[in-house]
Amino acid sequence: MSDADLLSPKRTVSTRTRKTVVYKEESDAEELDVITSKTVTKKAATTTRKRKPIDSDAELEASGDDEDTKKPITIKKTVAVATAKKQKTTTTTAAAAKPKAAPKAKVPKVPTASTMTSTFARAASKMLIGAHVSIAKGVQNSITNASTIGANSFALFLKNQRKWSSPAMPVSDAATFRKLCEEKNYNPKTQILPHGSYLINLATPTAEKQKQAYDCFVDDLKRCEELGIGLYNFHPGSTLGEPRPEALKRISDALNKAHKETKFVKTVVENMVGAGNVVGSSFEDLRDILEGVEDKSRVGICLDTCHMFAAGHDIRTKEKYEEVMGNFDRIVGRKYLCAIHLNDSKGPFESKKDLHQNIGQGYIGLEAFRVLMNDTRLEGLPIVLETPTNEDPTVWAKEIKLLESLVGMKGDEEEFLKMAEELQAKGEGERERVGAVVAKGKAKAAKTAKTPAKKGGRKKKVESDDEDSEGSGCSH
Repeated sequence: MSDADLLSPKRTVSTRTRKTVVYKEESDAEELDVITSKTVTKKAATTTRKRKPIDSDAELEASGDDEDTKKPITIKKTVAVATAKKQKTTTTTAAAAKPKAAPKAKVPKVPTASTMTSTFARAASKMLIGAHVSIAKGVQNSITNASTIGANSFALFLKNQRKWSSPAMPVSDAATFRKLCEEKNYNPKTQILPHGSYLINLATPTAEKQKQAYDCFVDDLKRCEELGIGLYNFHPGSTLGEPRPEALKRISDALNKAHKETKFVKTVVENMVGAGNVVGSSFEDLRDILEGVEDKSRVGICLDTCHMFAAGHDIRTKEKYEEVMGNFDRIVGRKYLCAIHLNDSKGPFESKKDLHQNIGQGYIGLEAFRVLMNDTRLEGLPIVLETPTNEDPTVWAKEIKLLESLVGMKGDEEEFLKMAEELQAKGEGERERVGAVVAKGKAKAAKTAKTPAKKGGRKKKVESDDEDSEGSGCSH
C-alpha cells in the first residue's frame, strides 16, 4: 500500500431521479461524463468542513482540553444538473460544458483512524507489538486507533496526564471500551498497558504531595479495573534530594496501600534514565521497590529500551543485550518482566537523556531491535512503541511492520543490512545535534566540578523539584 493510497479517501456517487450529484476529489483524474438533454454545469462550489486529526496523547495541553485542533479541508464539488423539458417546437441538444480547472484542494497532511481508507492488518504474531495511542473523545477510541495501525497491544492515558484531577469516566465510554475489546480481539488483562500521569511521584517526602500523588495514582488504578484492564505502568518518581532507600520504601508503601484499595490490576514500575534524583535507572532500585511490596502478584516491571541505554545499559549487540538481560534476571527476576517500551535513543550511550527516537534512527540502532524481536522470552508481553510520529499514526503502523519483519532474521541478510544503513543515515543529523549538546553539557559539568567554590558564596541548589518531576516524564 502506498502513502498516496492512505491520503486519498474515496467517495461514492449518489444517483437520484432527474438529478445527479457527483462529488469529485481533487486527486481524481477522470473527466465528468457528458450529460445530454440540455445539461447545465454550475460553477464549482467550494465548501469547507473540519476534520479531527489523531492527537498524540503525550502532547495534550495542560489546560485539559483534549479537543483536537481541527483543520479545514477544501473539497471541490461540481454539480451537474440534467433537466429534460417538454419542447413546444424543436428539440435542442446541448453538450455538457467542461468544468473549469479550480485551484488544487488542500489534502489533509495527517490521516486519522476515522479517515484512513485502509487499515494495517494485525499480524498473527506472538510478539505483541503496538503503540501509545490517543484517547481523544473517549478512552473507547483508543481501541479503534490501535486496530487501525495494526497493533497487537497498545498503551493509553486514562485521563489528562498533566492534571491532578479529572472528571469521572462516563459509564457509556467504559461499556463501549469493554465491548470493542471483545469485538477487536484485545485481551484487556494482558495486551493493554495504560501509562500513569507524569505528575505522580510516590517517592516524594512531603505529606501533602504524597496524598496528592497517591490519590491521582489510585484513581488511575480504579479506572483500569472499571475498564477490565490488568496492567498499569508508572514512573517511580524522584527522591527530591532525600535519602534514596527511604524514597524507595515510600514507593513500596504506597503500592501496598493501593493494592488493598483495588482488586486485581497489576502495578508495573518503569525503569528510568537516572537524571537528577529520579529513581529506577538501576536494576537494584527496581529490586528494592519490589522487595517492599507485600503482594508480589500485583507488581511487575516495564523495561524501556531508550531508558536502559541512556542509563548505561548497553544493548546494541546480541552479546551486550544478553549480558544486560542476564543482569536483570539475576538482580530483579525475569518473572517480574511484564512489558517493554520500544524506543531508539536520540541521546548517546549513558547520556541520562530521555529522548526517544524512531526505530533504527538513533544511537541504539536496528540490530538491538532485531535481537529483541527474536527473544522468545518476550512473547506474549505488550511491546509498545513511544517513538515520535509528528501526529501521523502511519509512522507507528510502518514501524510495527518493520519490527514484525525482523522476526526470524539473523542479522547478516543483505536486506537487513541495507535497511539498518538507511535508517541510520536518516537519523544522522539528529544524532549529531543531540550528541553535540550532550558533549557540551558534560564538558561544562566537568569544568564546574574542577572550579573551587567561593568562600561565603551562596550554595547552589543542585536539583529543583520541578526538574525532578519533569525529568520523570518521557519525550514522547
